[in-house]
Amino acid sequence: MTRLTPIAMNDVVSSVGQPPALQSGPQPVVVMHDVHKFYETGETRVHALRGVTLDVAAGEFVAIMGASGSGKSTLMNVIGCLDRPSSGRYLLRGTEVSELDNKSLAAIRNRELGFVFQNYNLIPRTTALENVALPTLYTKIKRDEGLKRAAEMLALVDLKERASHYPSQMSGGQQQRVAIARALVNRPSILLADEPTGSLDSATSVEIMGVLRGLNARGLTIIMVTHEADIAAFAKRVIVFRDGEIQKDERTP
Repeated sequence: MTRLTPIAMNDVVSSVGQPPALQSGPQPVVVMHDVHKFYETGETRVHALRGVTLDVAAGEFVAIMGASGSGKSTLMNVIGCLDRPSSGRYLLRGTEVSELDNKSLAAIRNRELGFVFQNYNLIPRTTALENVALPTLYTKIKRDEGLKRAAEMLALVDLKERASHYPSQMSGGQQQRVAIARALVNRPSILLADEPTGSLDSATSVEIMGVLRGLNARGLTIIMVTHEADIAAFAKRVIVFRDGEIQKDERTP
């Protein structure tokens, strides 16, 4: 399992995880009440989420599981402000996001959320440092500050020495760590990980989960979609979906 470099986590995680005001107790950062989501496909109406009520507290590590079509990916899209509920309420760190316009949704998504995907989504002709710094280009952060943050995040995931390498010069596990660093560079409140180990072998998957557990131990809220029970076991709470509803919600020892 990879070693987490002890760089500036005390300095960084107050911004990468929850701000100081939220660190005094496990207050909810995600609140959903009776959320429904419908999709219209021709004459067919798909009921993807069926009255989901869910709270996620600051500092939790939640794994969401379920078969294909169970609603877990739809839930992640709604939490990530990539899709809107058809009905019901969704509050992200106290802000009612269900009725925000697209511009406001994009702003809160960029400020509060970091995303990690199965296929890394790195730019091939861009170095690790530049890939990590990319989200800062869409903020008011100056270039020098963005690169400084990117270097800190690469060190955080133990890839400081790979800053000048291109994706093709790195293993799959290293590329995913770059993707994690990129997700953290804007210092989000919540990290959303969609099948983060889906493209990795077993040993590398354990390495990546070690990185995520280390970040969570330092205060970062993580919500992860996975279909693998052994990966979900790294989380502190496992939610199982079936037919658009929560079938099981258990905290792990």
